[in-house]
Amino acid sequence: MATASKVQLSLGEWPEFYIKDIKQESATRASDLLQENHEKHHIFFNNSGFHNHIAHHLLTLYSLAATPSQIQKHYDDNVSYQRPPQPVESNIIQGMEDPSQFKKYLGKERYYNDYLRFFQAEMDKKGWQQVLNEYVFAGDDRADDMLVRMFAGFLHPIIHLGFGVEFHQPAIIAEGLAQAAVHDSWIKPLFDGAEKACKDVSEPSKSIVELLDQTHAEKRLAKAADVDGNRIRDGIMKTETQTMVDIIAQYRISSPAELEERTAEMTNAAAYFSGAAQRRDKAIKFDFFYMHCINSSIFFSAFLKQDWLSDANKVRLLEWKVRNDIALYASRGCPDLLLDEIANYEPNKPTSTSSEPWHEIIERVKNFEDDGHGSKLVRALAHGQQICKPYEDKENFRIKGDMWLQLGHMAIDSVEGSEPTWVRSAGFDSAWEKIADRPRAQL
Repeated sequence: MATASKVQLSLGEWPEFYIKDIKQESATRASDLLQENHEKHHIFFNNSGFHNHIAHHLLTLYSLAATPSQIQKHYDDNVSYQRPPQPVESNIIQGMEDPSQFKKYLGKERYYNDYLRFFQAEMDKKGWQQVLNEYVFAGDDRADDMLVRMFAGFLHPIIHLGFGVEFHQPAIIAEGLAQAAVHDSWIKPLFDGAEKACKDVSEPSKSIVELLDQTHAEKRLAKAADVDGNRIRDGIMKTETQTMVDIIAQYRISSPAELEERTAEMTNAAAYFSGAAQRRDKAIKFDFFYMHCINSSIFFSAFLKQDWLSDANKVRLLEWKVRNDIALYASRGCPDLLLDEIANYEPNKPTSTSSEPWHEIIERVKNFEDDGHGSKLVRALAHGQQICKPYEDKENFRIKGDMWLQLGHMAIDSVEGSEPTWVRSAGFDSAWEKIADRPRAQL
């Protein structure tokens, strides 16, 4: 049985997207390695805040029916550079029950393991659902601060939390909470500003793609993001916070009845700007930062199914995700979004079977050697096709039909292709300098 301190994957407790022939041997191997990672490694593998992706990677491989040997190989490829967590201090853990003491250690990676142990103890007493409602979704100052931190680090804490919820693993949820606690909260003015602005607006919400188009047209945002350092914190939020707030505040969900379609819309829009941010003269590459927007989308389908999470919090969580995505699009320089690059893409290895069109892409990505970003991207795209299908006749869903499979081919072809694997900040010319030129025949 999975607990706050024990990882145990069980056949039958299926995630949002999975391949049906998962074997017990894979569940056992993944569980054992996830447990080892849980006990032995910090959530950051260095002192610069680079994330340990082992949990994401192994859970994704497991869901894609990877064999035990494939799971083991990918773990071995990534375990050598992980570092151990700092020793816990029992008096600090006990003191965290006091909100003022809980707050004292926020944003300090030194205390990851202390927060982990604290949240595990809380889950043992109250259950993980109650802990999430109390520490993330209560709506008080402490919970709102934690919710902001969930969106820090390019969505890594909420991705980690999402894996825990989707795969029914309280220990992974505890890791996600502790990870959020040691991230920062400088993005708070964007979320707060948008929520305050929404209270005085009566007009219907704009669609996400309309707001992406508006963001693209606001040239001052791309200019503000053209800085060294963090392009949101040190760029957009330094000079254009209000401009960004005015745009993202136009996105609102008026009723919980909209949640299913709005979740699909968010997923579709994330796939659109992640896949369409290309350069016609360069090899196909996904922007590293945009990729996290589509990779995290799958968990919002999982959040919708949680009966312990209130409708109001489901609405708020999705609104924040969309607003974060639009701000992240702006922060990479608002690149042109070339939909025809997706529609007209010619795969390196065209799909040979129509009965299982994703099969060959998934088999390739299970063998691709990275830290899990590639496999997460393919799984999220395959899931996106499923949930968007009922709505693809709508104008605000720009990714339609076979374009999902095209994106899957683009994803695997691009990561298997020439280095670098990803483009970073696709709206700026400098980001493409090391990307291979596209053959003239394709121009």
